[in-house]
Amino acid sequence: MAFESLTDRLQQAMSKLRRKGKVSEADVKEMMREIRLALLEADVNLQVVKDFTKRVRERAVGVEVLESLSPAQQIVKIVDEELTATLGSETVGLNKSERIPTVIMMAGLQGAGKTTFGGKLANHLMKTENARPLMIAADVYRPAAIDQLKVLGQQLDVPVFDMGTDTDPVEIVRQGMALAKEKKNDYVLIDTAGRLHVDEALMDELKQIKAVAEPDDILLVVDAMTGQDAVNVADSFNQQLGITGVVITKLDGDTRGGAALSIRAVTGAPIKFIGSGEKLTDLEIFHPDRMSSRILGMGDMLTLIEKAQQDYDEKKAEELATKMKENSFDFNDFIEQLDQVMGMGPIEDLLKMIPGMSQMPGLENVKVDPKDVARKKAMVLSMTPAERENPDLLNPSRRRRIAAGSGNSVVEVNRMIKQFKESKKMMQQMSKGNMDIPGMDQMLGGGVKGKLGKMAMNRMMKKNKKKKKKKK
Repeated sequence: MAFESLTDRLQQAMSKLRRKGKVSEADVKEMMREIRLALLEADVNLQVVKDFTKRVRERAVGVEVLESLSPAQQIVKIVDEELTATLGSETVGLNKSERIPTVIMMAGLQGAGKTTFGGKLANHLMKTENARPLMIAADVYRPAAIDQLKVLGQQLDVPVFDMGTDTDPVEIVRQGMALAKEKKNDYVLIDTAGRLHVDEALMDELKQIKAVAEPDDILLVVDAMTGQDAVNVADSFNQQLGITGVVITKLDGDTRGGAALSIRAVTGAPIKFIGSGEKLTDLEIFHPDRMSSRILGMGDMLTLIEKAQQDYDEKKAEELATKMKENSFDFNDFIEQLDQVMGMGPIEDLLKMIPGMSQMPGLENVKVDPKDVARKKAMVLSMTPAERENPDLLNPSRRRRIAAGSGNSVVEVNRMIKQFKESKKMMQQMSKGNMDIPGMDQMLGGGVKGKLGKMAMNRMMKKNKKKKKKKK
C-alpha cells in the first residue's frame, strides 16, 4: 500500500520525542531533519518539503503545550495539522451545474486509469445521488478504450455514447452532449484520449473538447505510481487546460505516494477522489484530514465507518444491533458478517484504519485467506439449523460430526467456536457503548494515538445513538 514506508519513517522521527518531558530546539531540529528525509524518499516535491518543514519547525519551537498533551504529542498534532493543510485542508466535492447535465471531463496520460475511473465515478454517482449518467467514449486512438467503457457501461447499466474510431473526438462529444440533453441525463462523463507524454496535439484536442462541452469539472487522472513526474504532468495540464480537480489512482499499489502530497501544493487544484483497487466500488472521496491521519499511523475511523455503511444494509444493521443487545447473535449472523466484512476489502487494510493498529507488531504479516473464510462457512453449513441458532448445543460429539462433515479437524472447529464466542462478547459490549473492553487499550495504542482512537470511537457511538433517537 502507498505511504507505508513514509508512515514508518514519520513515526520513527516523532517517537524519539515521546519520552521527553521538555522538547528543545535541538530536538525539533533533529526530528525535522528526519521528517525531511522521509518526505524526500517518498517522492514529495522538494519545494513542498521545504515549505512543510519550515511551517512545522516555526510552530514547534517554543510552542505552548496544552494541559492534556505532552510536548511530543503537541508536535504530533502540529505535524498532523500542517500535513492536512498541505493536502488541501478541506474536502472538495464535484462542481455541480445549476441545470442538468453536470459535465465532467476526464484528462490525463495514457494508462493513468481514466476509463476505469469513469466507470467508478458513474457507479459512485448512481449510489450516492441516484444519478442517471451518460458516458461518452471520446478516446478514438485506443480502440480498447471504447470497448472497455462499453463493458463498464453494461456492468453498471449506464448508457455509453460512441461513434467508433473513425470520427473526430470533438464531433463525438458534440453529438453525445446533444443526446444527453435529449435524454435528460443529469451527468455526462467524458473519457478523453491520453498520450505517453504531454504534447501539443493532445492539448489542442482537449481544448476543443473543453470549448464544445463546457465542463463543470475537468478532472486530471494521475497514476500514483508515476512518482515525481506526476507533479510535472499535473502542472502542465493545469497551465494549459485549467484543471478543477485531481484524481489519484492505484494508491493500493507498491508506491511511495509522494505525488499525493505534492500535487495540491504545486497546482492549487484539489484532490477530489482516490482509487484504491480494481473493483468499481474501490473509489474514495479524498478527505485531507483523514489522509493525514492515515499517513501518521493514527487510523481513519470515519472512512472505515463509511465503508461499513456502504456495504451493510441499514435494516440488517439495526437487526444485528438488536440481536447483540438481546444476546441472540448466532452462527447464521456470524457467517453473514464474515461475508460483508470480506466484501469491504482486504482485512489488513481495514485494520490499519483503526487508530493505533498500524503500530501493532506483526500487522504486516496479517493476511486473511479467503480459503479460511470458506472453511469457517463449511463448518457452519455442516451444523443443523438448531445448532446454528443455539451454539450451546455444540457438545463434543456434535463438534466431531461437524469436523467430519466440513473436512476439518475437531481442533479447527473448536477454534472457530471460540472465535465466535469472543466476537459475540466484544460486539455485545460495544453495542452497549462500553469501550472498556479487555485488550482495547493495547489495540488502540498509548499516547495521543490511543486518545484519538478512543475519542473517534466514542464519537461514532454518540452519533449512532443520536441518529437512532431522531428516527424514533
